[in-house]
Amino acid sequence: MDLKHLAESLNPQERKLLPLLKSSQLRTEITSLKKDELLRAIQLLENKKIVTTKTTIETIYEKTYKHKYLPEIRFLKAIEKNPLNFNEIKAKAELDQNEFSVSMGGLKRNGCIGISQGKSSITSIGKKYLKESNSNQRLLGALPKKESELKEEELEVVKKLLARGKNVLIKETERKLTTISLTKLGKDLQKTKLQDKLIEVLTPSIIKNYKNEKFRRYDIQTPVPKIYAGKRHFVNQATQYAKRIWLDLGFKEMTGNHIQSSFWNFDALFTAQDHPVREMQDTFFMKDRVKTLPKKYTTKVKKAHEGGVCGSKGWQYSWNEEEAKTQVLRTHTTSLSALTLASLKKEDLPAKFFALGKCYRNEAVDWSHAFEFNQTEGIVVDPDANFRHLLGYLKEFFRKIGYPKARFRPAYFPYTEMSVEIDIFHPTKKTWLELGGAGIFRPEVVKPLLGIDVPVLAWGPGFDRIILEYYQIKDIRELYKNDLKQLRESKLWLK
Repeated sequence: MDLKHLAESLNPQERKLLPLLKSSQLRTEITSLKKDELLRAIQLLENKKIVTTKTTIETIYEKTYKHKYLPEIRFLKAIEKNPLNFNEIKAKAELDQNEFSVSMGGLKRNGCIGISQGKSSITSIGKKYLKESNSNQRLLGALPKKESELKEEELEVVKKLLARGKNVLIKETERKLTTISLTKLGKDLQKTKLQDKLIEVLTPSIIKNYKNEKFRRYDIQTPVPKIYAGKRHFVNQATQYAKRIWLDLGFKEMTGNHIQSSFWNFDALFTAQDHPVREMQDTFFMKDRVKTLPKKYTTKVKKAHEGGVCGSKGWQYSWNEEEAKTQVLRTHTTSLSALTLASLKKEDLPAKFFALGKCYRNEAVDWSHAFEFNQTEGIVVDPDANFRHLLGYLKEFFRKIGYPKARFRPAYFPYTEMSVEIDIFHPTKKTWLELGGAGIFRPEVVKPLLGIDVPVLAWGPGFDRIILEYYQIKDIRELYKNDLKQLRESKLWLK
């Protein structure tokens, strides 16, 4: 680009700044441009190789102490003529208790004062010390100063004064200083006549009244500030995509409260009331209980637990209705499956439902565990459904979400039989990552709620672990740290 074209490419801020630059260096603080205009103009001129910049950090020491003299000097001045007691010294020297104690201790150690009958008097050493003043006092009076202006012994004094406490006597600040220098191209351009008026924005009025005015040339290679478009939180993007998968597979969404009674969270799912999963180590219990339970299902669930449903022996204990009234933060979205089964009628079958929502467990937090997490739940209620259908649904979901490599291990859960544990392979950690369980609901779950014994495929893998790899997140705790930089720069969920 020749000088004429280069001159025509300068924006108003660049054209304003260029004449202010000389062949010698220019310090940015003497220009009249606003800070953001100045910084942008400098960056653009540097991109065009018109100027070079050099940034240095300068340390400045300033006095913050409100008095002219240091506490120990004021102490000595107070007793210079007559010995005084402690309260008299504090009042005359205007010392607070801390200043008085520190000053007296230091002066006594150095032999500057003597103490007799509760009074302090100045010694010959103290008089000499006061007469000559000291390096601390001299330096304090000379501030503010730049670090580069201080001698080595003065820097040692600065360290001692800073050691008395941050900003107690002096404060240390850093100032960034940018120096701009014209390049040879910049010097040549400065000699070129710059046109005052160049059209920046094309408007209908300019088109209508155009009379050979000049347009500013645009450099499409010039770096521009990053613009971050408004978007959903990246976790919400992923959950919306997962919901779309289930909807496309013909499922309907289940929703419900995050606080559930133990009846729906545990008992309706045939989890014994003495099962370890219900203890405080795994569950967040609420203070209040529900007042009543649905009588239509309470008797049937009680019978399932104590024995007598579909030939089952149950858990062989006396089921306690009061225990079932305790409220919990739901430990799984499977509580929604239980509520949905209870709402279905025989003529509604076959039916398919899914849920994706928050669950809560009293977990020890690490890179792959959190006490709050998303779970994707699903049930298929169909007289013709079987175990192969269950694995098929899960494989299809994981394939669409980006994990073609999934495995299923035999497992045990109180409410399913057959049961499997679902794992996906984590390519970064090089390990199989456990996501949760799946299986076919036991008759002890289905019949008390639905009224008939029919196959119900069920699953509930954790969802947050699934999306870690896509966002290159190696620690599950980073999903919800609300780092604005992370939220702005996170890529869109595109599969």
